[in-house]
Amino acid sequence: MKLKRLFGILTVLLLTTMALLTYQAFYASSIYQFFIVEGLVLLTVIYLIVFYRRIVKPLYIIGNGMELLREQDFSSRLGRVGQTEADKVVDVFNKMMEQLKNERLHLREQNHFLDLLINASPLGVIILDLERKIQSVNAAASQMIGIHCMEEFVGKEFTEIDSPLTAELIHIPLHEAPTIRLNNAHIYKCTHSSFVDKGFHHSFFLIESLTQEVFKIEKKAYEKVIRMIAHEVNNTTAGITSTLDTLENAFREVENMEDVCEVLQASIERCYRMSHFITNFADVVRIPEPEIRQYALNSVVISCKRFMETICRNRDIHILMELSETSPVVSIDNSLFEQVLVNIIKNAAEAIENKGEIYIRTTQYPACLEIADTGKGIKKETEAKLFTPFFSTKPNGQGIGLILIREILQKHHCTFSLRSYPDGLTRFKIFFHETPLKESFI
Repeated sequence: MKLKRLFGILTVLLLTTMALLTYQAFYASSIYQFFIVEGLVLLTVIYLIVFYRRIVKPLYIIGNGMELLREQDFSSRLGRVGQTEADKVVDVFNKMMEQLKNERLHLREQNHFLDLLINASPLGVIILDLERKIQSVNAAASQMIGIHCMEEFVGKEFTEIDSPLTAELIHIPLHEAPTIRLNNAHIYKCTHSSFVDKGFHHSFFLIESLTQEVFKIEKKAYEKVIRMIAHEVNNTTAGITSTLDTLENAFREVENMEDVCEVLQASIERCYRMSHFITNFADVVRIPEPEIRQYALNSVVISCKRFMETICRNRDIHILMELSETSPVVSIDNSLFEQVLVNIIKNAAEAIENKGEIYIRTTQYPACLEIADTGKGIKKETEAKLFTPFFSTKPNGQGIGLILIREILQKHHCTFSLRSYPDGLTRFKIFFHETPLKESFI
């Protein structure tokens, strides 16, 4: 633009000068001088036209091209100027702009495909900015963390999010991929890596859920072990019990054999207890498919509370209820779900050494049941092992109670968690989700 303006000023000055010379020659009454001046004017005009076409116009067009590059307007093109050298520059520039346009379009298509792929991926993806704050998160990661509103993630650090998964992600070093087992029985493989964007390294996490795969493997393993043990123990105890019973009946007819009969009776009872012990394990394998109906959750909780209240009262444990004014309506198998409640309340009572309280709360939005106790709590290193087969913190525990709870809740499509909180309470939370119904509301 400056060159064009300068050329315009120069043209005006030259034309003004030629006009003055023409005026002087005309009034000087010299035809010869007049024609000379007119010739100079004509030559000047021709020179200006040639100068504009060969110098000013090509430079002006090239300047426009620089503006297009600066503004990244790759869809516009430069026009040819009618000069071989300048037109070659214009053609090269236009080809470059076409290539840049195609590259930009290709990158946009790739980025759009990548965004769709990330959002649709079953892998959780969390990308951090340079300050290690969450820059973006996909739907899978949002569901794994347990927060369904994306705005609650962006711009926050992991420490600002109340989730057991983000609490574990903080401690994963770069370029490592540990497997994490949480207190809600979920198992994840978490990969911490980085990528380069505009010359800076950005951290990101890939989260792969291994829960169902691990559960299937675990279930196959403990089902096989339980069936084998149950078969051997039941066959053995049945034969031993029959033999001992026969001997006891025979010795009862003999005098002074009361002590022997008592020993035989104790052995028979021990065999029955062993058989009952194995039956408890076998029950985990034989959990039936739930017959789903709709129930008022408050009514289910009140019924179970009455059943467990006497047991708790004998240990000076009080069950306190804070139920939602409007009872949540949940889709459950009542008999199976009562087993879950009985086991949870029983575990809570056993965690309280002396007197204490058990709190039962229900909420409608979201539909949730919470059972909290004032017991000794769960250690951090124990949380990840809670829902693994045959693990128990009790001296005489079998390690099947939480497995039974886990299997039943999964059949009901519930999500759950068990951990101790800073306020001293240990909470078992159960969140209910929609499941297909077979019968009407009860």
